[in-house]
Amino acid sequence: MNQNKISSRLKTIVKSACAAAVLPILFIYIMIAKPDYTIMNGLAHVVLPVANWVGDVITWPIRFVGSTIENVRELSNLRTENEELRVRLDDALRNKNLCEVAIAENQKLSRELDIVESQPRGAVVADVTYDNTAFQHSTFFINKGVKHGLQNGMVVVSTDGVLVGIITDTAPYFSRVRALTDSGTNIAVRVAGSEVYGFLQGNGSATPTMGFFSDPEFQPSEGIKLVTSNISGVLPNGLIVGEMMNDTDVKVVQPKTLSRVVVLQFDTQDEYK
Repeated sequence: MNQNKISSRLKTIVKSACAAAVLPILFIYIMIAKPDYTIMNGLAHVVLPVANWVGDVITWPIRFVGSTIENVRELSNLRTENEELRVRLDDALRNKNLCEVAIAENQKLSRELDIVESQPRGAVVADVTYDNTAFQHSTFFINKGVKHGLQNGMVVVSTDGVLVGIITDTAPYFSRVRALTDSGTNIAVRVAGSEVYGFLQGNGSATPTMGFFSDPEFQPSEGIKLVTSNISGVLPNGLIVGEMMNDTDVKVVQPKTLSRVVVLQFDTQDEYK
């Protein structure tokens, strides 16, 4: 039953197609044999749409293949353009990285130049190569030594001028620095902006302590700034040391945070040996 229905439908479609194919022929015959413009005009409204439809049906495979080829060609062009853009993007990223490296290096050199120019005459800029904290000792090494004019007892500060330690041992090309947190540290300091003196003592922890103040009525508190005192002739006067965290503990620069330091040419006659 279903096959009969399908067969009848196919027959109907074939008849319609044949009729549609015959109409243009009939139209042409009338134009040549009996040029009746009234009939031709009437048939035109039927024949031409049918002819267009038949033409579209007949040429559809050709148009589909042509459109597919065009799409493939356009896709190929897009892929080629995408590859070219990717290469250009990679080149641009490499150039950007090179520029960033150059800018960073330029800034580094500028900072080093500013550091050297801002320090007293004879200051030496050095890199921190190793730090050691064990058994209440806190020391670190720098990559400058006797060949660069360094001696035991010279003062070491951070690049922004904060005291970080004293040189205790020197070799031709490196030196060891005792940090403020070392248990052997005991330096004279004073309260910034006053004549109140005291001694900063390292204890092997991250926070040295204040042991004595010259003014018994002075009440230390959080936020008080401490600077070096030259009352013993050991340190230059006025270097920033740190800030009090409470009535005894002092916040100082930790050796592990240092990458570059400045050695001040301040001869202490081996006072820290």
